[in-house]
Amino acid sequence: MVRETFFTVFKSAALALFLVCGAVPTSFAAQTASEQTVKFESEPLSIKTAKGETHKFSVELALTEPQLEFGLMYRDTMPADHGMLFDFGTSRPVMMWMKNTKLSLDMLFLDRNGVIIHIQENAVPFSEAIISSGGPIAYVIELNGGVVKKLGLAVGDKVTSGTISAKLGK
Repeated sequence: MVRETFFTVFKSAALALFLVCGAVPTSFAAQTASEQTVKFESEPLSIKTAKGETHKFSVELALTEPQLEFGLMYRDTMPADHGMLFDFGTSRPVMMWMKNTKLSLDMLFLDRNGVIIHIQENAVPFSEAIISSGGPIAYVIELNGGVVKKLGLAVGDKVTSGTISAKLGK
């Protein structure tokens, strides 16, 4: 009787553990959009072109590992003057992709001073193709696809924001 009770309890506990562990995704990205609770703060951001024009945006900030991983995935729309600023904390090569991203995006790769050093226009929604920074970068800005061409943004343009400015003196 004791042996039977032990095995019954052990089997029940093992099944419960399996169900709980089996329900936990192995990575944050494995969760469905409705399960994710990533929140982003926002700040103003400006891009000054070589022609002297300044374009203003409101960007959400991807600063933590979950925010960096989630980015703009699962979004159906984004206002024309909005985007996302990814801060990688240090200059390093970065690789991005569009998996689970419904929007076409323009990606601006910035050095630690906020200067655009590489641009990827019209990244294809849902693509798993790797988009490389082309070298060490500190930040990426994602904007709606087509904004780079529409505004005439180019390599060498200067980006300013509170997040970038806070690190310039360090």
